[in-house]
Amino acid sequence: MSPRSPSVNEELRRRSRERILQATVDLVSTHGYEATTLGDIAERAGSARGLISYYFPGKRQLLQSAVHRLMHLTLEEALEREPRTEDGRERLARAIDAILGLAVARPTLMRTHMAGILQAEGFVQCPEQQRLAFLLRDTVTRYGSEDVDTDYPLLRALLMGAVVAVLLPGAPMPMARLRWELFQRYGLDWEQGAPPDGGPPDGAPVARLGQSSKSK
Repeated sequence: MSPRSPSVNEELRRRSRERILQATVDLVSTHGYEATTLGDIAERAGSARGLISYYFPGKRQLLQSAVHRLMHLTLEEALEREPRTEDGRERLARAIDAILGLAVARPTLMRTHMAGILQAEGFVQCPEQQRLAFLLRDTVTRYGSEDVDTDYPLLRALLMGAVVAVLLPGAPMPMARLRWELFQRYGLDWEQGAPPDGGPPDGAPVARLGQSSKSK
């Protein structure tokens, strides 16, 4: 049997890594961070326990990479769904809805992720985080930013703050209100993106196309 080519080995490593990341998302979403062990993840992914340590220095770093992958895939799907569009305002609306939607759909996972980011490790500089950052920067660019290096970190910070507000134990903010505030800031119409049922919050005026406190 001839040895595998480097490209085949690279593809096998990529698939193995993705199985581990997906298993992490599934298990932490269901059982929580503390109750999920690296052995559980390895078993779910069909991988050797030692392979996880080869790819990731620790459980916290593994979780961050897994959530960043999920965020990237969710954002990519939202941006490219039909009808596809190159309109920067619509793409930004889709991006905001995608990230807020994850906080609502996977609260245990996202709450654990945000708690980890606020610890000493901060952001994990991994391929998954870099892909997510590229998509968000590209969204800001297409929106029409004249200073992407400033506006991209600001959008990221606003989205992180909104996710924390949705997930805050004991005093969560309604997702519709947070969405409306973000849409007002960026001059987006409520009907853009994937608007939640029920319409905008009571008493909230809806920005119309071309009308914004921050015109582009």
